[in-house]
Amino acid sequence: MDGSERRGLRGGVNQIGVRQHNERLIMTLISRAGALPGTEIAKRTQLSAQTVSNILRKLENDGFLLRGEPQRGRVGKPSIPMALDPNGALSVGLKLGRRTSDLSILNLTGEVLGQKIKTYKYPMPNDIFGFLRDGLAELSADLTEYQRGRIAGIGIAAPSEIWSWIDVLGAPLDFAIWRDIDIAKEVANFSDLPVFMENDGTAACRAEHVFGRGRELTDYAYFYLGSFVGGGIVLNGSLVGGIQGNAGAFGSLRVPSSKGGMGQLIDEASLYLLENALGEVGVDREAMWHQPQDWSQFGDSLNSWIARAAKALAHAARSVCAVIDFSTILIDGAFPAAVRAQLVAQTQIELDRLDKRGLQIPAVEAATVGGNARVIGAASIPVLSQFFLE
Repeated sequence: MDGSERRGLRGGVNQIGVRQHNERLIMTLISRAGALPGTEIAKRTQLSAQTVSNILRKLENDGFLLRGEPQRGRVGKPSIPMALDPNGALSVGLKLGRRTSDLSILNLTGEVLGQKIKTYKYPMPNDIFGFLRDGLAELSADLTEYQRGRIAGIGIAAPSEIWSWIDVLGAPLDFAIWRDIDIAKEVANFSDLPVFMENDGTAACRAEHVFGRGRELTDYAYFYLGSFVGGGIVLNGSLVGGIQGNAGAFGSLRVPSSKGGMGQLIDEASLYLLENALGEVGVDREAMWHQPQDWSQFGDSLNSWIARAAKALAHAARSVCAVIDFSTILIDGAFPAAVRAQLVAQTQIELDRLDKRGLQIPAVEAATVGGNARVIGAASIPVLSQFFLE
C-alpha cells in the first residue's frame, strides 16, 4: 500500500477550475512520500499524465519544486523525480507559552532556519509583541532577499483562555488584559504578513502530523505535556479541530486525582506540577526551561512527577479509546527525550494494569518532534493553509 492510500489522500479530478486543488494534492503527496516522478504521481493521484506534467511544470516555475537527477530504468526515457524546494515557502511561528515563548522561521521541508526563546514568570502582551517584532527583524536579517520574499505568514500557537490562569502562574491581576487583546490586530501594527491562530496543543499535534510519526499513522490520539497538558486528534489522516475547537482538549478529561476522588488531567499531568515540586525542595524552577534542557539533577521530584503523570495519562488514554478506536497513543512534551522515554514506558505499564474489558487498547508510543512541536506546528500553519491539503 502506498503513502497516499495509508493516509487517505483523495484522488485528483481533471476538470477545468480545480487546478488549485490538484496542485495542493501533488504538493501534499510529495511532502509525505518524498521526491517522485510524474508517472508515479499520476498513478497515486489518478490524474492524467498530461495534467500532472502541466502542474509540475507550473509548480517548478513558481519556485515550489526542484528537479532531481534523472533516474534511468530498464526501458524507456529516464524519469525525473520532483521534490519540494526548501526555499519555496517560508513561514514564521510563535509559540506563546505560560513560561516561555519561542519564535522560529521554518522552510518548506520543516527545517528550522532560526529560533529565539524568551523566558519569563508570566507573559504580558507588551513583552510578547515586542519579542515578536524584534525577533522577526533579527531572524529575517539572517535570510537571503529571496527567502524574505517567500515568507508566507505568521502562525501563532497559544493556550486557550490564557488569562484564566492568574493563580497558577502567580501573575498580577492585570494579566487578565489578555482577554481583550486582538492578537492579529496587534501584530498588524508592525508586520503586514497574514496571521494564523491555533491552540498550542493542536499546533503541537500538527507538527507531529506533518513532520513526525504522523506521516506513517492514520488515526491517533496525541498528548502534549507543557506547563499544562493538551493534545490533538488525527482521524483518517487529517487533524481534527472540532466545530468549537475542543477536539484534543485532553486537559479537561476526568481522571483519578492523586489527592483522592476525581480531578482533571490538567491537574495531574502538567509540567507546572513538577515546577512547583522543585520549588518546594529549593531547586531553581527556571532550570526546567534552560536550553539545552538537562533534568538529570531533578531526582526524586522528577520521578514522582513521572509516576503521577503516567497514572493519569493511562486513564485518559483508556477514556479516549472508548470513544474513538485509535490505532496509537502518542506522547510528547516540553522535556528532554530521556524523560519522554521514561514517561511513555511508565504510562504503558499503568495502562496495562487498568481494567480494559470491552476495549482493544493500542500501544503507547513516543512522538518524535519534541519540545519544539508547538512552535513548529505554529510555523507550519501559514504554509499548509495556502499550499497543501489539510
